[in-house]
Amino acid sequence: MAKYASSPRWLLQSLIFTILSTVRAQLPGTWELLVPNAGVASMHTAVTRFNTVVLLDRTNIGPSRKMLPKGQCRIDSNDVVLKKDCFAHSVVLDLQTNQIRPLMILTDTWCSSGQFLPDGTLVQTGGDLDGFKKIRKFEPCEPGEFCDWVELKDVELANGRWYATNQILPDGRVIIVGGRGTNTVEYYPPRKNKNGAIELKFLADVEDNQMDNLYPYVHLLPNGHLFIFANNKAVMYDHEGNRVIRDYPALSGGPRNYPSAGSSVMLALEGDFSTAVIVICGGAQYGAFIERSTDTPAHGSCGRIVATDPKPGWEMEDMPYGRIMGDMVMLPTGDTLIINGAQAGTQGFEMASNPCLYPVLYRPDQPVGLRFMTLNPGTVPRMYHSTANLLPDGRVLIAGSNPHYFYKFGAEFPTELRLETFSPEYLSPDRANVRPVIEGIPETVRYGEAFDVFVSVSLPVVGIIEVNFGNAPFATHSFSQGQRLVKLNVTPSVPDSGRYRIKCKAPPNGAVAPPGYYMVFAVNQGVPSVARWVHLVA
Repeated sequence: MAKYASSPRWLLQSLIFTILSTVRAQLPGTWELLVPNAGVASMHTAVTRFNTVVLLDRTNIGPSRKMLPKGQCRIDSNDVVLKKDCFAHSVVLDLQTNQIRPLMILTDTWCSSGQFLPDGTLVQTGGDLDGFKKIRKFEPCEPGEFCDWVELKDVELANGRWYATNQILPDGRVIIVGGRGTNTVEYYPPRKNKNGAIELKFLADVEDNQMDNLYPYVHLLPNGHLFIFANNKAVMYDHEGNRVIRDYPALSGGPRNYPSAGSSVMLALEGDFSTAVIVICGGAQYGAFIERSTDTPAHGSCGRIVATDPKPGWEMEDMPYGRIMGDMVMLPTGDTLIINGAQAGTQGFEMASNPCLYPVLYRPDQPVGLRFMTLNPGTVPRMYHSTANLLPDGRVLIAGSNPHYFYKFGAEFPTELRLETFSPEYLSPDRANVRPVIEGIPETVRYGEAFDVFVSVSLPVVGIIEVNFGNAPFATHSFSQGQRLVKLNVTPSVPDSGRYRIKCKAPPNGAVAPPGYYMVFAVNQGVPSVARWVHLVA
C-alpha cells in the first residue's frame, strides 16, 4: 500500500486532482446537489408561479425510478415496453422542500413543445406516436394542493408536431411553429375563422438532408413580428398577415438547429423597447448527424444580430469552448449563462462525446473579445436531453441528460436523475450585503401602469436599482421557448420609512411583454433579489 501511494502514477493523479480543485476554487459560481434522485430524466422543464418545477420525460421509455400513486397506471396495448405502466414520467418539484411528487401523463411527449398561457397554465403540445396531435394542460397549484396533467379531448393539433417550437404572442395566444415534416404554423387557442395549419414555406426551404430545421428558434420581437431562425437562416415573420417581411443574411458556421443545435436568446429589452438583439451560439458541424460521428468538434462561434435594424448583419465572436447542446439562460441582470452540452458530436442518442463541464457567462454590454467569462466547472455530464432554467432565487436549475433510448445507468454518460443548481457569482456571500429584498410590489400590473416597488438593502444604495421582468420559459433541446427579460424604466430609489421606493412603469404592450406571470427581480449593483411573481395583464 505504501509503495503504491508513493508511485509516480499516484502522484500524477494527486497532482491533477489538486490542479482541478484549485481551478474550481478560483473560478466564479458554485454548484449544489439539490435532489439526488428526481425519479425521471427531465427532457422538458418549466418553473411555475407557485415556485414549483414541472419535469417531463417521454412515456414510452420503460420503467422510470418514480412510481405513480397506487392504483394509477397507464394502459397502452401499443407500448412495446410496458403495456401496463405504473411508473411516473413527469414529476413536480417543490423548491421550498425539494420534495418530488409524481404526475401522470398519458400520451407520448417525446420531443414536444410548450408555453405558459396568460393565466399561468402550461400548455404542452405534440410528441411522437399517440402524442403526435395531442394538446395537454397543467394548471399549477400550491405545493400542498393537488394538480396534474389533463389531456384535452375536445381539441387537437391540426398537424402533428414533433420537434416544434411554441411562442406566446401579444394577444396571449400561442403560435406553434414547425416540427418534423410539418412546415406549417398553427395557434392555440385556434384563431376565429383561421382554424387549421398555415404553410410557412421558409421552413421547407431551409430543410436539408439531415433536417436541421427542427426546434426552430422563435423570438417575439417588440414590433409584434417573429424572428424565426432555422438551419442557418432567419426571417421576420408577420404572423397576423402570414407573410415573410424580411430575409436576414445567412449565419456562417453551419447548421444551428436540431439535430445540430447550439442555442439562442433574445437579449434584454430596455430603453424605449424598440431594439431587439438575437444571439445564437454553438452547434454541430454539418454531416456529423448523418455520419453518426461522436468526435467531430462542435462549433464555438456565436452570431449576434440587431433583428430590428433596417440593415441587419451578423457580428461574429467565439466562445471559449466549442459546444453542442448548450443551454442559454437569461439571468436577471441581463447577462446570459451558457451551460450543459458537449464539445464533440451531434444531437441524437449516443452521438456526442467530451462533455463541456465549464459554464460560460456572456456579458452583452462588453466589447467583442471580452464578452465571455469561463465559470466554475461542474462534475456531472449534461448531454442530450438536459435542461437549464432560471429559478426565482437567482439560481439556475440543471436537470436531465439521457443520451440513450431507454434509461441506462452503466454507460460512459449515464441517464442522469440528479438535480443540481448553479449559483452565479452574484449570489456569492461577499455580495450579500448589497442584495436587495423586495418588501412591497403589486400582485397585478397593467400595461403602461405606473407603480411603486419597495426594497430593503443592508448597505446604502449607490446608483440605480433595476426592476426587471423575467418570464418562465419551456426549456427543451437546448432552447428555452418563450424566454424573455424586460428591464423596466425606473426612477432612482429614494428612502421611505427605512426602505427604498422605486417608481416603475410597466411594459407598454404585449409585443414587449406578452400577458402572463413574470418573475420580477430588483437588481442592485448587479445582484438580484429573490423574485416576486407579478401578473401582467391588459
